[in-house]
Amino acid sequence: MAFSSCFCPSQISLKINCSTLVTRPPFNQGSTFALKRMNTELYGQQEVIGSKLIGGWSFVGGSRIIIRPNPRRTHLNRKSFQACASWVASSQIASSVFTLGTASVLPFYTLMVLAPKAELTKKSMESSIPYLVLGLLYAYLLYLSWTPDTIRLMFASKYWLPELSGIAKMFSNEMTLASAWIHLLAVDLFAARQVFHDGLENEIETRHSVSLCLLFCPIGIISHVITKALTKTSRNAKQSVY
Repeated sequence: MAFSSCFCPSQISLKINCSTLVTRPPFNQGSTFALKRMNTELYGQQEVIGSKLIGGWSFVGGSRIIIRPNPRRTHLNRKSFQACASWVASSQIASSVFTLGTASVLPFYTLMVLAPKAELTKKSMESSIPYLVLGLLYAYLLYLSWTPDTIRLMFASKYWLPELSGIAKMFSNEMTLASAWIHLLAVDLFAARQVFHDGLENEIETRHSVSLCLLFCPIGIISHVITKALTKTSRNAKQSVY
């Protein structure tokens, strides 16, 4: 059975689908209807409302039904909406910082690869500004992703040592994963700068090693060590010939 009513004070239209309708015998002006389980639509939001229907019937006025909602039984999903909004905001922050951190280090790698001997490159790699920016971004993400379970996940074993399962669970959060990426960017750029300075000091080719440091930092360091050893061997061989 479907009822539709209109509340005059607020002019809000309700559509009610009623599954159970219990009535007292008709022809009783004081009859009362009780509704069990109703689905209502109020401006696109679904609510569960407990209501009472008071009905009366007469030969003159016919039948009428008055709906009196019980506001105490109204349940709104505000907490779920707030949690969803918070998750969306956190995801957007993590994505934005991830993009910003990645874009901030690319100019320095470009200078070290394309113009390693330029004065602009030397001055840029002597500056501490990129490390301060990355450090602030990392601290901000670490603050947002920190939970009471962070320490427990980092030192999950009984010997207070990290375990792979705990670290994997911790990095399942986008905010934590973004902070780890900023951490890697800062460390990789620092290692690339050390390789770059060592190459300038010893006159060693470093462009390939610096490029590897961007995504594969340990391999870039190994590449620089091998390049440095081969360069010294080649120089010593030339000196022995002459």
